[in-house]
Amino acid sequence: MLLNTAPSMNIQDLFIYPIKSLGGIRIQRGKALQKGFEHDRRFMLVDEEGRFITQRVEHKLALLQTTVTDQSILVKNKLTGDSIDVPFYTTREEITVSVWDDFVPAVTSTAALDEWFSEYLKKPVKLVYQPEDFRRSVDERYAKNGEQVSFADAFPFLLIGQGSLDDLNVRLNNPVPMNRFRPNIVVAETQPYEEDTWDEIQIGEVRFLVAKPCARCVLTTVDQETAIKGKEPLATLAKYRTVNGKVMFGQNLIALNEGIIKVGDTVQVLSRKDSR
Repeated sequence: MLLNTAPSMNIQDLFIYPIKSLGGIRIQRGKALQKGFEHDRRFMLVDEEGRFITQRVEHKLALLQTTVTDQSILVKNKLTGDSIDVPFYTTREEITVSVWDDFVPAVTSTAALDEWFSEYLKKPVKLVYQPEDFRRSVDERYAKNGEQVSFADAFPFLLIGQGSLDDLNVRLNNPVPMNRFRPNIVVAETQPYEEDTWDEIQIGEVRFLVAKPCARCVLTTVDQETAIKGKEPLATLAKYRTVNGKVMFGQNLIALNEGIIKVGDTVQVLSRKDSR
């Protein structure tokens, strides 16, 4: 039995982030795979030790916009117009890289790509890729069937209800856009933080497990248009969304099957956490 309290809940926006921590892309439909949407966070920048690089430290990554073409990802500097193509299948060698505490295999890209990003960040970096058959497991405490994840922080999908952002923005002197939180799925017509209560949902062809709340960090304080870091919205969120020392906003999802979801699809709540 469906448990929707708001039958009109539907998908407002879908986003992918082809290169971790660079600009995202709004899409109209997405192929939900076990690791996340197709092309989502399959590329990542790492330092000389193979550690992942994000806007948490390198705020200027926000100024690199991405566009997916048939054969590549176009990366363009929003300020200067400089750009470079990142082919999907040009790789050199396999190396081990780290995302938080996970040490996972990846393959390197070309020397020219490494040089372009190194020049932009003014330090040596490498661009690495995760082929679909490379494994990085979702935390076994939350996985249901040994699911895998891309170079995302921990989970394949992030969902936020528009009602939650609307509630936050009422509390802020200067409202922030949804892109501060880098979601994959934005749901319209939700009550504030209603997604916190969901256990399993159906969107289009795909059934999702709502695994756990998303702990937020300083990346949310980086303006995605200017790369300037401030204190908000994290300072305000911390006042009313802190749980066990972590600031929560949005929900991490695991896809229980693969399929297509589209903007406009209805969100069906199959079960709620408080009803189990």
